Amino acid sequence: MTSRIEDYGFLSDLRTGALISREGSIDWLCLPRFDSESVFGALVGTNDHGRWLLAPAHEDGLISRIAEVDRRYRPSTFILETRWRTGSGEVLVTEFMPIGGRGNSLIRRIQGVTGQVLMRQELELRFGYGKIVPWVRRIHDDDGEALLAVAGPQAVMLRADGLPQAGPDYSHVGEFKVEAGQTFDLQLHSFSSHSMPPPALDVGRALKATSRYWTSWSSNYLPQGNYDTEVERSLLVLRALTHEKTGGIVAAPTTSLPEQFGGERNWDYRYCWLRDAALTLEAMMTHGFQQEALYWRNWLLRAIAGDPHDLQIMYGIAGERELHERVLSHLPGYNGSAPVRVGNGAVDQYQGDVVGEVMVALAKLRNQGVHEDHFSWPLQRNILLFVENNIERKDHGIWEMRGEKRDFTHSRVMMWAAMECGVRAVQEYGLDGPVGRWAEIRDGLRTEILEQGFNSTINSFTQTYGGTEVDASLLVLPQVGFLAYDDERILGTVSRLERDLLDEAGLLMRYRTEACLDGLEPGEHPFMACSFWLVEQYARTGRIAEAKTLMDRLIGYGNDLGLLSEEYDTSSHRMAGNYPQAFSHLTLIRAADALNGAARDAKTATG
Repeated sequence: MTSRIEDYGFLSDLRTGALISREGSIDWLCLPRFDSESVFGALVGTNDHGRWLLAPAHEDGLISRIAEVDRRYRPSTFILETRWRTGSGEVLVTEFMPIGGRGNSLIRRIQGVTGQVLMRQELELRFGYGKIVPWVRRIHDDDGEALLAVAGPQAVMLRADGLPQAGPDYSHVGEFKVEAGQTFDLQLHSFSSHSMPPPALDVGRALKATSRYWTSWSSNYLPQGNYDTEVERSLLVLRALTHEKTGGIVAAPTTSLPEQFGGERNWDYRYCWLRDAALTLEAMMTHGFQQEALYWRNWLLRAIAGDPHDLQIMYGIAGERELHERVLSHLPGYNGSAPVRVGNGAVDQYQGDVVGEVMVALAKLRNQGVHEDHFSWPLQRNILLFVENNIERKDHGIWEMRGEKRDFTHSRVMMWAAMECGVRAVQEYGLDGPVGRWAEIRDGLRTEILEQGFNSTINSFTQTYGGTEVDASLLVLPQVGFLAYDDERILGTVSRLERDLLDEAGLLMRYRTEACLDGLEPGEHPFMACSFWLVEQYARTGRIAEAKTLMDRLIGYGNDLGLLSEEYDTSSHRMAGNYPQAFSHLTLIRAADALNGAARDAKTATG
């Protein structure tokens, strides 16, 4: 049975990422990019779909189930340290992915601490999402003996102090004893099969360089008050999900981790949503990472360049447009939750809100003193032209409804926000543009939203025009300045959300799936991001005690490494959805900022 989602640690080399279970099994790794085919795919299949296990063993060769496990990240890094304690001794396993280099590498260093521990590794390499068994052979080069696995254009090499031997079902198995003071290094390298294999790394030097990179990057974060540890880790997650070469930010490094166990709400999140990336940009800017924000802006400009009619809601890591969704029927899914999907059909959807998130983020970058160049402002004008051309068009909404297109209130507000940013850019920064026409469209949208998106009978904004259902995305309205946080219409909406969407544990659902607006079978768990939005709303309106209580509960749903998934199943007390999730971490940052801001305001008020 696959490990619980929260039992996985995450490593990143800023090009791809690996998930490592508490049991020492790497069950997910795509090479060479986040969105490439998996080499280890047991996360959404079985061990036969690829994994790399490293754990203490009994003398009979079976994996020990009585070993104590204690793990942590080295402070301010993505270097994972796991201490295994058995009846015979203790070992420290340090795992990381070096930053930079010609290909991808994953290092597992085993150090004896006390006594003697028998370690066992089981390596099952499966290319092509678990379908392809590579040709594996032993080779000798200047760095010694290695295992070389090749299938088509891809090659993987294992260098180790004691290589595993061929085992059953195309696996490789090995055992070695580690005594106090001893060090064993395992190096997995990926490269193109037509190229020469990479040389062995100096592991000690690579470890220092990787540690130096992460600690140097995170040193830009200045403590804000409460929740500093959680905010720093969340910023690190956002950086770890950003491709070092292209600047593209993936929503998560995984595909098809279920939003509903045993259901069909399984999606591929290894792509760059404009919305998620824009919100990530805001979170980074707020905490001093302007260079990363500028890097993403350049990715955005490249991705959306061209005819404004061709604007998409999401792109590949390098700006690719073709993300055709298909089902991998040979994979049974995470704990049997099929289907497993690659690609994402939402790429063909029209979601009117994304233009607002993008324009708001770029406006904040401009407010921080980053100048528009000959490319960036004309492209923003194209985005506003896109709004104009689609002003009467219904959409699929922020939650990518696969049902009938509608006038979603949140989407209309974000279109208003886009036009507001355009007007301000002309009026406050002297940029060129038809400000009169933009202001007219903006004002028309505002009037329309207040008339059709607010239901006075229930004293709340509604999910869609003329409806009675509510949606957690309505909490974004004050975040973009459409109305004040304490406006009576916003407060009425919050009350309705609390009545209709809070679950028994006090977490907020996105919307009522029972209303059948999304075209799928009802049933899902609370989205972490929505509850963090509620924390922010509480903090901005003086409900500080409630905000802190909810914030602490949400942080408690994170795992021992500070990682969050997309959703949380409060009935069975486990994470759900793709992991780690950028949206969850960036809204944690916003919530912490709101609480810390409220604390500063209270301190100022009391003198």
